[in-house]
Amino acid sequence: MTLLTFTLIMFLGAFAAGFIGSLSGLGGGIIIIPLLSVFLGVDMHYAIGTALVAVIATSSGSASAYVKEGITNMRLGMFLEMATTAGAVAGAIISTNAPTSILAVIFGITLTFSAINSLRKKEDHLVLPNESSKLATQLKLNSNYPTPTGEKVHYGMKNILGGFSMMGLAGMMSGLLGIGSGAFKVIAMDTIMKVPFKVSTTTSNFMMGVTAIASSVIYLQKGYIKPSICMPVIIGVLLGAMAGAKVLMKANPKKLKTFFAFLILALAINMMYNGIMGNL
Repeated sequence: MTLLTFTLIMFLGAFAAGFIGSLSGLGGGIIIIPLLSVFLGVDMHYAIGTALVAVIATSSGSASAYVKEGITNMRLGMFLEMATTAGAVAGAIISTNAPTSILAVIFGITLTFSAINSLRKKEDHLVLPNESSKLATQLKLNSNYPTPTGEKVHYGMKNILGGFSMMGLAGMMSGLLGIGSGAFKVIAMDTIMKVPFKVSTTTSNFMMGVTAIASSVIYLQKGYIKPSICMPVIIGVLLGAMAGAKVLMKANPKKLKTFFAFLILALAINMMYNGIMGNL
């Protein structure tokens, strides 16, 4: 395979990853890593390093729009980043020293969990500010977000320490596997802390880039981030995510998420099989 052919396949695969990641809400890293490691034979450590750089690029682009709209809870995001950053660094250190076969099995298990979680019916929560936990009030984490009509929805939150602990795990999985681990972050904010779903998803997106930067530093020091691999992947993922966002506006999101969840489950099984068989 020539370098041009290899680069073109990476670009097209990354475009598909960004497209599917945007439609499924699970991010492009879950597709990029199997693409590079299983189908193109790239060492999984390099695949994870590339996926982290792609997460930084996609998160930076979409997060700015949510911040501008006033939906993202910046104070909550920065508070929880203390846990995710520490977890990401720890996960990256473990990952760069772990056998690729073990990483592949863990990746497959995490992928399965993320796919199943994407199918779970999301229940929106609204904890009023006067019902908020004492710690949330003391840390001034309660906030509001605008509705399409211009009104402000004020909300509080509960179980701050439980959510903070879950964020540490989310950060570790991000550093370990090179994915945004949005499923874990949304669970921390949505299920544990009872943050409104719209706020939890946008704040999670804001946090992904920062978490990925923390772990990518470790991969960069180890030499697992190669510009020749990263550049076509980043461009492809960004273009794919933009195309996916346009399709999502016209398509039935429930049917799309169901279809891609089964696709991702198939990738998860493939990754676990290759990991167990020692093919990676």
